[in-house]
Amino acid sequence: METIAGRIVTHEKEFLGTVEFDVTTGLITQVKAGIDPSARRFSDDCVIFPGFGDIHIHAREDVSGKHTYKEDFLSASSAAINGGVIHVADMPNNPVPPIDDETYTAKQALTKKAPIHITLYAGIGPHTKPLSKKVPYKVFMGPSIGELFFHDNPSLEEVIKHYHGQDVSFHCEDPEILIANQDRPTHETRRPKEAETVATDFALYLIEKYNLKGKLCHYSTKDGLSKIVAAKKRGVNVTCEVTPTHLMFDTDMLTETNHKWFQMNPPLRGREDREAMVKGILDGHIDYLATDHAPHSIEEKQKGTSGISQLDTYGLFVTYMILKLNIPMTLIAKICSKNPGEFVRPYLPKEFGKGVGVINECYAANFSILNLKKPVEFKKSMIKSKSGWSPFEGFEFPGSIEAVYYLGKEINAK
Repeated sequence: METIAGRIVTHEKEFLGTVEFDVTTGLITQVKAGIDPSARRFSDDCVIFPGFGDIHIHAREDVSGKHTYKEDFLSASSAAINGGVIHVADMPNNPVPPIDDETYTAKQALTKKAPIHITLYAGIGPHTKPLSKKVPYKVFMGPSIGELFFHDNPSLEEVIKHYHGQDVSFHCEDPEILIANQDRPTHETRRPKEAETVATDFALYLIEKYNLKGKLCHYSTKDGLSKIVAAKKRGVNVTCEVTPTHLMFDTDMLTETNHKWFQMNPPLRGREDREAMVKGILDGHIDYLATDHAPHSIEEKQKGTSGISQLDTYGLFVTYMILKLNIPMTLIAKICSKNPGEFVRPYLPKEFGKGVGVINECYAANFSILNLKKPVEFKKSMIKSKSGWSPFEGFEFPGSIEAVYYLGKEINAK
């Protein structure tokens, strides 16, 4: 048995306590109040969170191997551990997308070499049908990176009706609005706010009509968030994510020099929308912090490819949320640990016991431990992602990552 002790924060409470776990099974055996003098003691500057989970990344690896120069399951895992993250969920827009039993199983076999758990989304595209086993799904409502998307809403509904009751995540950008604005002068005007809000209406309609367990990805607009809040109040089974970049940056900070580095789908919005996302977390309306980690090479970014590499800085950004955005730590534990754990729980192998994201008996001994008194400047040399770049290069975060535990063992990024 091993024990760690210190300031523990869960989605329910904060307390000084000790956690005992079995390094053989990787499961927690006891949680008790007070500091056991024989335990590994983390200082009062540190906070022991249940292991963080990022349920929206693009690890790029599939059976084709065409995009592993950008990232693969090993390098994505290293970036995750570097960012204090102990499980991730990977998106399906690959050259060979996982859209049926055969392609999903083939991609899943590639994840076995990873040092952390990777959940895979299956893709929904024209003419697809649900898999024979329970998996989470992702649908791109309009053109994005890759070919797995729809050109109009009627064709999307014709496919979605086969997914009644399934776990479906939506990339909300209306295809017709994107097409109508494709000749506008900037990336932000080519993918306007209306594309997200109009697509949100249709996604909520589909979630409600077909009894989906719905999730709206990388949310970015104030008006759209109000639609989600209203849907939740009337009982629609919907949750939503927000990315670190949509919480920290807005169009006011874009320059000719940095514009290509901050190009993503959906794009950065104005200050009002950014502030609404922060308020959405504080008000309990946003359910997950998820990076949409989308690694591309430096050369691709310079040519204008959309997507931002930010898995390496997940835990560092959490210190910014706590110390600069004044987000309560119990709320951090909810959107970074508990809720991501609930999302992946139906898809976890038995070795994870009751699940992840909670510090309690029979749950996985996964911990993300932050030091809130030890600032760190994030440098290019610290990046573990194959992409080799980060929008946070040169930024001083107010805290740092003290330790990461996965199934009872301390792990480090390689």
